[in-house]
Amino acid sequence: MSQLLFAAFSNRPDAVELAHQVGDELLRDGITSEVYLLDSNTPPSLDAATVVVSLGGDGTFLKTARLAHAVGARVVAVNLGQLGFLLNVPSYDIVENVKSALVSDSVSERLALQITRSDQDEEEFALNEVVVERASAGHMVRVKTFVDDEEYLTYSADGVMVATPTGSTGYNFSAGGPVVDASLAIMILTPIAPHFTIDRSIVVPVNSVIRLLVDNKPAILVADGRTIGSIEPGQYIEVRQNPTPVHLVATQRFDLATRLRRSLREGHA
Repeated sequence: MSQLLFAAFSNRPDAVELAHQVGDELLRDGITSEVYLLDSNTPPSLDAATVVVSLGGDGTFLKTARLAHAVGARVVAVNLGQLGFLLNVPSYDIVENVKSALVSDSVSERLALQITRSDQDEEEFALNEVVVERASAGHMVRVKTFVDDEEYLTYSADGVMVATPTGSTGYNFSAGGPVVDASLAIMILTPIAPHFTIDRSIVVPVNSVIRLLVDNKPAILVADGRTIGSIEPGQYIEVRQNPTPVHLVATQRFDLATRLRRSLREGHA
């Protein structure tokens, strides 16, 4: 297994080139590494001892985090995008952060979601959010929500999502949900463009189990922007805290306030 793995998409030649440049610089200090293309059909070679360096934007990080989570590896989140809400390492500071990660086990744990479906035994993973959304444009889906078997609200909407604190600055924010500090142990239930109903988010403790029941029309299940499949009326998903968090290498302070101000000023959110 590789001790150090750089992860990037092949359509980001700047990220791939940077991975090789940093790899060559680290090699002079005796540190070997590999470059893995996230759109490759070949699975990466990594285990719990691997440090995985995500090179790109938030999408790159989410794909990298999914791979790393599967084996308990740690992630260094490098920001090569315009904003990078989820990313805390600038491109000029990669070498120092990688060297630090290789000699220290210090991590920042990020809450992830575990998703189960009523019609399947397989479990799905999400770091940002999971969404039950309408299957076709122009038609809303009706979703009944439950928290720990207690029925909450029924939404007729474009969809309903469950977001983590890490994902609160993404789709949840765009849908009108709150921005939440990533260190908080909560889950956020947010409707997407609801019709004639309450449009506020509901925040619940992390040990809750949230159930989303599709009530009238087929819907699509999406986790971190990745379509998992369809859900038929009468079927549901359950969302709970994943027993294993995502291990993000503890680096500099995550300056959420600055990123929010920059995002709102530049119109990215």
